[in-house]
Amino acid sequence: MKLLIINGSPRKTGRTGIVSRFIEETYNAEMIDLSDGSIPLYNGEAEQSIIPAVINLKRAVKEADGIVLTSPEYHNGMSGALKNALDFLGSEQFSHKPVALLAVAGGGKGGINALNNMRIVARGVYANVIPKQLVLDPPYFNREKDTITDEGSKLVHGLMNELLLYVKMYQTINQHT
Repeated sequence: MKLLIINGSPRKTGRTGIVSRFIEETYNAEMIDLSDGSIPLYNGEAEQSIIPAVINLKRAVKEADGIVLTSPEYHNGMSGALKNALDFLGSEQFSHKPVALLAVAGGGKGGINALNNMRIVARGVYANVIPKQLVLDPPYFNREKDTITDEGSKLVHGLMNELLLYVKMYQTINQHT
């Protein structure tokens, strides 16, 4: 089972990266880390399809059995970095694939709008976004240690357990088609 996490934070440090690395390590997932800046600004031009980071992004999503999209909430939406990366992708990579959504909030507005924003865009690329979703607020992080708290990890495990259920169904269906 191949899991992929896309860390949608453009920041090299921050809570979204902490939870993304937690999922990567705990679930032996591959991670695309958008904070490395290797994905250029999408412009729709054909020459972007030969950029190594774009090729790797497309390959990783297409080969994954399940995907986790993470993003901080910026002005009631997902990060521009995540939206930009998703613009390079489409149904060829995402069709029917189980996708979990996780937002990291910090401004007291809750993160739900980032989740809704991610859900709408994922639906546009024909992903199968699972019903369970998660917002992690600052109290679920230990910033001194750059970790999530035990309570935060329980919430992440709940999200991942549901994603794994959908991945198993996806794999079973694909074996019989």
